[in-house]
Amino acid sequence: MSRVAPSLQVRLLGLMFGVLAALWAATLALTLSDTRHELDELLDAHLAQSASLLLVQDADNDGDAEARDAPVLHHYAPRVAFQVWRDGRLVQRSANAPGQSFGPASGRDGFSSVRVADTDWRVFAAYDPARRRQVYVGERPGARDEILRAVLRGVSWPLALALPVLGLATWWTVRRGLAPLRRLGGTLAARGADALEPVPAEGMFAEMLPLATSLNDLLRRIADLLANERRFTADAAHELRTPVAAIRMQAQVARAATDGAARARALDGLLAGCDRAARLIDQLLTLARVESAQAPDMATVDLAAVVRGVMAELAPTALAKGQQFELDAPEPCAVRGNALLLAVLARNLVDNAVRYAPLGAPVCVCVRREGNEIVLDVEDGGPGLDDAGLVRLGERFYRPAGSAAPGSGLGWSIVRRIAAVHGARVDVRRSARWGGLAVGVRFAAGHPS
Repeated sequence: MSRVAPSLQVRLLGLMFGVLAALWAATLALTLSDTRHELDELLDAHLAQSASLLLVQDADNDGDAEARDAPVLHHYAPRVAFQVWRDGRLVQRSANAPGQSFGPASGRDGFSSVRVADTDWRVFAAYDPARRRQVYVGERPGARDEILRAVLRGVSWPLALALPVLGLATWWTVRRGLAPLRRLGGTLAARGADALEPVPAEGMFAEMLPLATSLNDLLRRIADLLANERRFTADAAHELRTPVAAIRMQAQVARAATDGAARARALDGLLAGCDRAARLIDQLLTLARVESAQAPDMATVDLAAVVRGVMAELAPTALAKGQQFELDAPEPCAVRGNALLLAVLARNLVDNAVRYAPLGAPVCVCVRREGNEIVLDVEDGGPGLDDAGLVRLGERFYRPAGSAAPGSGLGWSIVRRIAAVHGARVDVRRSARWGGLAVGVRFAAGHPS
């Protein structure tokens, strides 16, 4: 059962809704705290002001022994009470003020929280020593809570209404912001299976450019791989046709031969055709492997040791032709590369020189250091190439006119491809010593491991 892929839009909306809810709650909490503080400041100031007014009022009526109640003029008034004391006597109080004093009869100033007659009060005290008057103005804390709740009801409704509006705006913003991704997905889905052209990056947002760049790079690599595959298929079909036809012809000759000598010659030709086909297949597979490799494993390699191994493999063939087969590699020459690919490169160069050089001709291979470069030189005393042939050397399946040596023309393609993988330069010229072909491959010198 396939698992449903998570939605980026749902994830973004969930995160943003969570952030909005947290901000809403934090705003409400800050509003509550700030409102409570401001309310306490305001009501405390009201208590202090009321106490000051009571303290400075006319004291002509203070001589009565009995306390008088002040009238109630506001619905919050029952929650606020005051007492006026003189010479230790209660001379005036509000209707809801307790008979018990909020504090000492004289000498008290400032705010305090007291409990009188089983009721909590927030009290401000003021004392006038000249007139021997002590004033207390108290307020029940529940009144403050009720006012705070009323204020918060007025504040929270707009916030509560704003939350779904912000949620809807967030949903619209996220959906609109992800529209380019949906368009890109629709564009790719509408493409054909063989459509590998780059995705247009014009008009994309900066955050999408790395995605488009990586996607275009992937499409380019896929296009290169498909092109290599098609080229390999075409190359194989083109080149295998000739040796297969030759093998078939030699088999027919051997089948129709009436004497042993003719049959032996036909069988020798059949074997030669099989060898040529085997070599061609090996070259095609090598070229396909080199072209498909994006980044072969690299290490520090002694190029001189690699070339010595190749020379040892090809020495019997060169000696059978009586050639002067020489190697000049007096010291280790380290390069950064892939040992297997470097062996293939050296084998193709040396094998070409051995096959195209005539009997008794010199074939000289040199590995040396020149400054910051390691140079592999292969020279032979063969017929060489004219200027037009030197220009075309390296084209697939190109073989010089009149060449008698068997080959497919793929060896030079392999050499150039391996050199490109290693960042090396290939220089082809006529040999100044023997007039044949001279090939130089220049590598950046590596550090011995």
